[in-house]
Amino acid sequence: MASGTETKDRLVEVAMKLFWEKGYGGTSIQDILREADVHAGSLYHFFPTKQDLLLASLERYRDGIHPMLLEPAWKGVDDPIERIFALLARYRHALLSTDCFYGCPIGSLALELHEPDPPVRSLLSANFDGWTTAIEKCLEDAGPRLPKDIDRKQLASFVLTIMEGGVMQSRTHRTIDSFDAAVRLLRDYMKRLESAAPRPRKPTRRSSPTTSRRRK
Repeated sequence: MASGTETKDRLVEVAMKLFWEKGYGGTSIQDILREADVHAGSLYHFFPTKQDLLLASLERYRDGIHPMLLEPAWKGVDDPIERIFALLARYRHALLSTDCFYGCPIGSLALELHEPDPPVRSLLSANFDGWTTAIEKCLEDAGPRLPKDIDRKQLASFVLTIMEGGVMQSRTHRTIDSFDAAVRLLRDYMKRLESAAPRPRKPTRRSSPTTSRRRK
């Protein structure tokens, strides 16, 4: 018999899966009970409402951004700018492996829930913030490779917009083309930023007094 913790975790995992596949509105309590293979009493013991399950799911995404998303994407990738594109490549793989059915779970929920309750909106925002903070750290780690006056936080938000927009369009058209085009333009923009960054000056070698006298 599963323990209380195992049952609770199972319910959250199933809710995450169904909210992603069917949407929050399209997922019923009966769907969750059937998929999790638990009784209604067990569900309501841990989650009195469906929204409580949504909040638990969003908390799981928020807390799992590093082990579930960033660490697998960045394994073996040390260059900070390449880490950004490695993360985007992970979304590309998800699109290809699902025939472009994949949708970012946070982005999908944010679009579906037009005016979510404050606790839900707060957790949606926290998930986006966690994502952009990770990208901002990559941009900061790039140091002088990027122009000093570039707002790293705004640029990280721009990267998120490219990812979400590319996923949404590719999912709609059922082709990877839109996602690839968006990432290709981002790559070009990043190269232009690197080209615009001032190159550090090499220290000039000053001749010693002895050498100067010898030249005379």
